[in-house]
Amino acid sequence: MPIARRMKGELSEADWLDALRRGDHQAFAAAIERCGDTIYHVAYRLLGSREEAEDILQETFLQAFQHLKDFRGEARLCTWLYRIAYNLALMRLRRKEPETISIDQPLVLEGDEEIPRELFDWCCLPEEELLRAELRSVLDEAIRSLPASLRTVFLLREVEGLSTEEVAQIMGISTDAVKARLHRARLQLRERLSRYFAEERMGR
Repeated sequence: MPIARRMKGELSEADWLDALRRGDHQAFAAAIERCGDTIYHVAYRLLGSREEAEDILQETFLQAFQHLKDFRGEARLCTWLYRIAYNLALMRLRRKEPETISIDQPLVLEGDEEIPRELFDWCCLPEEELLRAELRSVLDEAIRSLPASLRTVFLLREVEGLSTEEVAQIMGISTDAVKARLHRARLQLRERLSRYFAEERMGR
């Protein structure tokens, strides 16, 4: 059975890595198939450009295949690839938006950041309203407005469904920092959407 198909359940991470190190082309294809979508989606949501996301995807696999000998298997192979992609995207983002990048976000909510006192209750929104294209657009815009460190945590944890531990490994931070940043991201998104719903209701 081809390795790309066996990756779905029969091939262990160690066997997959061995195949990659032997230069098995099917193992390369399996790596792209298994991890490529997440790399592309996160890069696109971080950078806002399909061309740059494609570049990050290509650069990630190029760097990974050049440095396979340095991968010790302490994390999942996909997690290692995501970390490479994150670092590449972050470097580009620093050049584009230096004022929005902060790697040392506090672990607790403090300082001058305001936490919204009144948040719109989402429990009672009709399903069709939640699925409206306009709302999806507002949510996408709200996600793009987050600082890069918060945006990355939200995308990896909530959109791509990675575990807290994996996100911590990818970003090189603690699990407590991941949880704190995710909390901050959710608050900022809820505040943005709360304003949207309030304006919608006032306009009716």
